Amino acid sequence: MANQAQLRANARGRVQGVSYRAFVLSRANSLGLTGYARNKIDGSVDVLAEGPRTDLELLLESLRLGPPAARVEQVTFEWYGASGDYDHFEIR
Repeated sequence: MANQAQLRANARGRVQGVSYRAFVLSRANSLGLTGYARNKIDGSVDVLAEGPRTDLELLLESLRLGPPAARVEQVTFEWYGASGDYDHFEIR
């Protein structure tokens, strides 16, 4: 777990009802990451992902783009040490 990290991100804009979480799930799975994506009441999407820092940085780039129907206006994020609490990536 030495090179493992945790990315906590929040995406704002038109990110609900446009398959954004499914897009994040697909990208996270392709990178072998664990964690989750969930809608927030304020219309944003929270993402918590764990894995190698380089792969998390690739996911972060994808979060800024989103699927074609999305309009991502802002992605805020923080880095933490990996907890190891997740064994797959899911939509919550």
